Amino acid sequence: MRVILFSSQTYDRESFLGEPLPAGLELQFQPARLNLDTVALAEHHEVVCAFINDDLSAPVLEQLAKGGTRLIALRSAGYNHVDLPAAQRLGLSIMRVPAYSPHAVAEHAVALILALNRRLHRAYNRTRDGDFSLHGLTGFDLVGKTVGVVGTGQIGATFAKIMAGFGCQLLAYDPFPNPQVQGLGARYVSLPELLAQAQIISLHCPLTADSKHLINARSLAQMQPGAMLINTGRGGLVDTPALIEALKVGQLGYLGLDVYEEEAQLFFEDRSDLPLQDDVLARLLTFPNVIITAHQAFLTREALAAIAGTTLANIAAWADGRPQNLVEG
Repeated sequence: MRVILFSSQTYDRESFLGEPLPAGLELQFQPARLNLDTVALAEHHEVVCAFINDDLSAPVLEQLAKGGTRLIALRSAGYNHVDLPAAQRLGLSIMRVPAYSPHAVAEHAVALILALNRRLHRAYNRTRDGDFSLHGLTGFDLVGKTVGVVGTGQIGATFAKIMAGFGCQLLAYDPFPNPQVQGLGARYVSLPELLAQAQIISLHCPLTADSKHLINARSLAQMQPGAMLINTGRGGLVDTPALIEALKVGQLGYLGLDVYEEEAQLFFEDRSDLPLQDDVLARLLTFPNVIITAHQAFLTREALAAIAGTTLANIAAWADGRPQNLVEG
């Protein structure tokens, strides 16, 4: 059975080839992003293995189905980029990796907090240039600070546990309270209450129609002046232009992003020799109190191995007629 992996990087090849390959599977690694221009590459492949920025809209799914594809095996937990009604209409099965390493993403969120707080990005650049002054590098103690966790699934719960270890007070917002998070002493409150009380806010919820632009001009105005916002979830959770205005007036004091709403045409590629065409992202990068990473929170050896292992197991189970980790439309 032929499997094509779109948007595959060197680390994908290494992680998939490092796992036991189920009998009968033939892997083809394709660095191109899946879209209408590249969908022809999937012809005669029963399985398409897609990543978060691949285009799985109805027109692409229709072409995949015509070319013989029967299964879309996602290398991600999120599936907001899949047109599920179209997949169901076309008879395409969708499988995902529901969990790989919540520690990877949670620890990256904490890394952004520490780097922003202690201005590590600025200090690094200074000392590289022989500037050993400390002006403008003052941070704050994390102990005793109130941290708001938006979304308390596996990643949010792991993040909460780490921040509790720093001695932080925890507030949480989620329609489905997690007993593990409550066991850390967290209080579940409404989103406006969380925004008003937390000095640090970290987003760990899925992107849905209800959560799109959860953070916008109105919610930013509800935050404490100078608050820190971290997003390692999905770019669409945040109205990015509204962030710029909040940063300009100081309402938002720190911003750490690992995701960006318009990242599909930018991330996972070396574009250092090209002018940055995205004016919103270019403006964000001018702020000294902003750190943006290119969707690398998942990128640990352990997470990559788990993603590869689960994806291959999903494909093998589907081929054996016992599908697992199906995404229902």
